[in-house]
Amino acid sequence: MSARIGVVTFPGTLDDIDAARAVRIGGAEPVNLWHADEDLAGIDAVILPGGFSYGDYLRCGAISRFAPLMTRVIERAHEGMPVLGICNGFQILCESHLLPGALARNDGLHFVCRDQWLRVENSNTAWTTAYSPDSEILVPLKNGEGRFVADDYTLDQLEGEGRVVFRYLRGNPNGSYRDIAGICNENGNVVGLMPHPEHAVEDLTGPSLDGVGLITSVIENYVAQESFA
Repeated sequence: MSARIGVVTFPGTLDDIDAARAVRIGGAEPVNLWHADEDLAGIDAVILPGGFSYGDYLRCGAISRFAPLMTRVIERAHEGMPVLGICNGFQILCESHLLPGALARNDGLHFVCRDQWLRVENSNTAWTTAYSPDSEILVPLKNGEGRFVADDYTLDQLEGEGRVVFRYLRGNPNGSYRDIAGICNENGNVVGLMPHPEHAVEDLTGPSLDGVGLITSVIENYVAQESFA
């Protein structure tokens, strides 16, 4: 029995199909979920994909945070279900207070689209066990409000507890504090990152295959535990 990974679609989501394809390539079964659903359909993990949910009105992710399905996602996240937020999904996780900090406008106020090197700072989360510590991976980045910000206390706490999961290498593309590209919660089951690993899973379209590791990581954890349910 393969792991079932849900992919949530909000109004304005545009990377849900890519995320579902990455799940399939990684060896799991993608399950399409709609933001207005109230049932997680027996999934073992969930991905909040990138896009411009609700047109990014108010703040990015601020409206999606109140979607009916997010009530269940938040509940299950607190129970230990693996949750991955990519780009807009990262913003939603911060708005939901599953992760600290916020994502602000990029330095220079320009949209950035490029392939980006990252260092895996924490290979012990539910989504990163397939990587070796300090691995360097290349994945696409595309955002206009991707600058991770937080107060010094929160930043020091993230650093001290090993909760910085990904860090920008060879240049900071958006001015994120301390070059932070992705973080996790205290238990390591909730991970958010601004770059797009789901676009680095095929030779035809990606700059690498480095993004597949996030899917294989959560599958390996699923197999080890038999079920996250």
